[in-house]
Amino acid sequence: MARRILPFVLIGALFGTLAGCSNYVGARRPPWRAQAENACFAQRPFQLSAYVQPAREIDGPGICGLTRPLRVTALEDGAVGFNAPYTLDCPMVAALNEWLRDVVQPTAEARFGQRVVEIIGMDAYSCRGMNGIPGARISEHAFGNAIDVGGFRLADGREISIVRDWTRGDDQTRAFLQDVHMGACAHFTTVLGPGANVFHYNHIHVDLAMHGNSSTGLRRICKPLLRPNPTPALPPDGLPDAPDLDEEIDTAQNKVLKDDARALQSDILQVGPGPGPTARIPDQYFTSAMKPPAPIPMTRPSTVRAYAPASAPLPAASVPEGSPSEWDLTSSIPQRR
Repeated sequence: MARRILPFVLIGALFGTLAGCSNYVGARRPPWRAQAENACFAQRPFQLSAYVQPAREIDGPGICGLTRPLRVTALEDGAVGFNAPYTLDCPMVAALNEWLRDVVQPTAEARFGQRVVEIIGMDAYSCRGMNGIPGARISEHAFGNAIDVGGFRLADGREISIVRDWTRGDDQTRAFLQDVHMGACAHFTTVLGPGANVFHYNHIHVDLAMHGNSSTGLRRICKPLLRPNPTPALPPDGLPDAPDLDEEIDTAQNKVLKDDARALQSDILQVGPGPGPTARIPDQYFTSAMKPPAPIPMTRPSTVRAYAPASAPLPAASVPEGSPSEWDLTSSIPQRR
């Protein structure tokens, strides 16, 4: 019976997939996606390497695809691997690197005292609708602009699974997953985790979709909204407390003064003839030290001449120009006689 039904199930799934892709055949890819890819490559937020390699352009079916896709096997220059190769666009790779650097690694070190060495992914590029529903609105996965994270692996080999540890893990593990979820909301425009809806019970979905602008900048979708967890205190290292700084400085200064006093006393006691430290200090040391200083020579000041300003000739009397008949009689200058 099962053998008879199985072919029909496979045929139905195939038609469903083709029908889902056919919904995107008539649409055109928005130009901002290629512009974002080109701008990212121009900024060079990371280096192409054996872990991040260019791949061939993906054009279709329909609107799906990437202009300059990247085949990614690890992030942070190979320090954090993926459980499988994933196809992503350049902005997504840059955002993942920043999320690891600013959120995931500091949180892992604070909660577990070690770093994350692997991201356990579930899906990246996939030409499909949202939540894998045929005929639904196109997903960011269809452009390599999203990834589903199912868990993390720590340096000691411990695996943190979202489906298991989000609600059933210990306090530190649950706090770690919630912290990286909340921290992702500052690096991606869409973050959906367990509790957002029934489709994200086992992973954290992150993408860089364009949701428009708000009064504070880019509009972001972050679900569920979680309360921040208090950061745990660092475990004791077994070392004694550091001494008081002022006390340490005073102790060092006193030691220097005592050492200088001992050295001075040793030098004085060992001066002059004699069998030991009780020898008498020779008189010449005192006589040379008690000599009065040489007088300062006094020089006679040179003769100072009295100041006499240079004599200057008095200005000649001012006489108006022209004939006397042209002189101004109202002037204060008297007329000639």
